Parts: sequence; structure tokens; C-alpha cells
Amino acid sequence: MKNTLILFLRLMKHIQRSPETIMSAMVQPILIMLLFVYVFGGAIKASLPDGVNYVNFQLPGILVMAIAYNTSYTALRMFSDKGKGIFNRLNSMPINRSSTLWAHVFASIVSSLLSLAMVFAAAFIIGFRSNANILEWLAVAGILATLSLALTWVAVIPGLIAKTTDGASFLAFPLVFLPLFSSAFAPTETMPAALRIFAENQPLTPIVETVRSLINCEPTGNDIWIALAWCVGIMVVAWIFAMRVYKRQT
Repeated sequence: MKNTLILFLRLMKHIQRSPETIMSAMVQPILIMLLFVYVFGGAIKASLPDGVNYVNFQLPGILVMAIAYNTSYTALRMFSDKGKGIFNRLNSMPINRSSTLWAHVFASIVSSLLSLAMVFAAAFIIGFRSNANILEWLAVAGILATLSLALTWVAVIPGLIAKTTDGASFLAFPLVFLPLFSSAFAPTETMPAALRIFAENQPLTPIVETVRSLINCEPTGNDIWIALAWCVGIMVVAWIFAMRVYKRQT
């Protein structure tokens, strides 16, 4: 644990010294939120039930996208450490081999939490309001943290297998676009049949629906259990695959 903490602090210093990365990870989700609210929001709101606040409706999708943006940078940091020989150097020392990966994962989660806080602040300024109680907010935090952990382990894989920086970025970036093909920004009922089937059955839709229901004080139904199952399943599979790749390469 001590080794992981030291390596985590090293990564956080690197992130602090890269302000353009911080701004990109935090500002881009906010800009997309403003784009959907003020450019597309008027048209999309026509397909929503009367009285629905579109800021509240699309906020869960923006939160998921913010996590995806931050995890995509994890792949780049992983590739950078691998290319510089940091992994091999650390593995020659008497430390737990998994400490290096866990340090990257924890740094990604902290970065995601900071980005989520910025998104929430921006959403509140443009009209987001919620009457959710403390338990509902804790549930939202738990789901987002679990999703961040799962997507970070997914992003670790391209960081390990990529041959170039562009390759690491390209392999991780689809995570950012996946929320667009869900119920995050528009009801799935308005989509073409094939896209609707995909949107309703992909992992992020139950996660978005659960967060949306919690912040709007609505019943979550089975969505919360489906969302948790997806998050845990993705995390376990990605962790196993990432550890195998890491051990094989080092």
C-alpha cells in the first residue's frame, strides 16, 4: 500500500505540471453540456414529458462522459511510463508489481472526481436543481466511483498494448463517444430501430438512467442493479486482462 501511495503521489505531481491536460479533461465535458443545453436542448426537449428540466435530464450523460475523458488520459500516462521504461525499472525493485497499475488507477479516479465537481458546479449555474436526499446522493457517488474504476481499468489496456501515443489515444477514445449512443441526451424512443436496440442494451444506458432517477428523486427499478452488475463485470474482466498483459510485458 505504501508503494502504491508513493507512485500515486508521483502521478498527481505530473498531472499538476500538465495544466493543459487538466483543463482539457475538465472543460470539454462542460462545453459539451453547454452545447446540448443551449444548441440542441430546445429541439430535444420537445420529445421529453412536459415539465422535465433538460439540464437535469442530460447531466448524467455529461457526468459519464467526464469520467470517460479522464480515463482516456490514463491510457496516455500508462503508455508514457511504459515507453520510458518506468515499469521495468520499478519491477526491478522490491515492490508489489501491481502497485504501478493501481497508482495509475487511483490517480485517474481522483482526476475524475475533480472533473465531476466542476461539471456539477457548471450545471448548477445553468439551472440544475435536485431535491435528492443524502442517501440518494451517496448512491450517485457510489455508482459514479464504481464506473470510474471500471472504465479506468479498461483504459489501462490500450495504454499497455498500444505501440504509439496516437494508438493509445485512439484505442481509449471510443469510451468518450459511447454515452452519445445511449439514453444520455435523448430518449431512445426517438432513435431508429437498430440504434434504439443498441442504445437500450449497452452498458451505459442503465447507469445513466439510474443516476438520472436518483438525482430527480424517482424510483430506479431494476436499473440500479443492472448498472452495478455492468460496472462490476467490466471492472473484473478489464482488471484480469490488464494484469495478464502487464505481467507478460514486464
